[in-house]
Amino acid sequence: MPADRPRTAAHRYAQLVYDYSLFTPGDSTSPKVGRDFVRTVLRTLDREPLVMPATLCTSELITNVHLHTKGSAMVRIFLTRTRLRVTVFDESQDPPVVAHPAAGVAACWGRGLALVAELADTWGVAEDRAGRYAKGVWFELGEAGTGGPFRPHRIG
Repeated sequence: MPADRPRTAAHRYAQLVYDYSLFTPGDSTSPKVGRDFVRTVLRTLDREPLVMPATLCTSELITNVHLHTKGSAMVRIFLTRTRLRVTVFDESQDPPVVAHPAAGVAACWGRGLALVAELADTWGVAEDRAGRYAKGVWFELGEAGTGGPFRPHRIG
């Protein structure tokens, strides 16, 4: 390639759907690895407005796997031009529980799913199994500027 011609990856954005997966062990490193995975995928694909809410929600879901189950997790990112869906699969059949602290009480524990519910456009539990994983908890975020239900996410 001539030195004066810039290198481009024209094929990079031709794809309409991206589907990435990450398997994590059942230990305390998994939430950080999961956050870094989601952050890297979104930044690589120029989806910066989704980075903060997606990494926070992913971290909460993987932390729940680490704290409440004995096994590993699988993180799946499904990204289209207008939607992001992240699913965290685990080996437990127990359904997730959303904790709501009593009025006026500051909760220091158990707020993860309530935070996901607040930040995400929608969330739920996957109906299907994925290999050895018994359930998947997912959330979705819309894309900024595409007419989807994206809304700015702020903490504080």
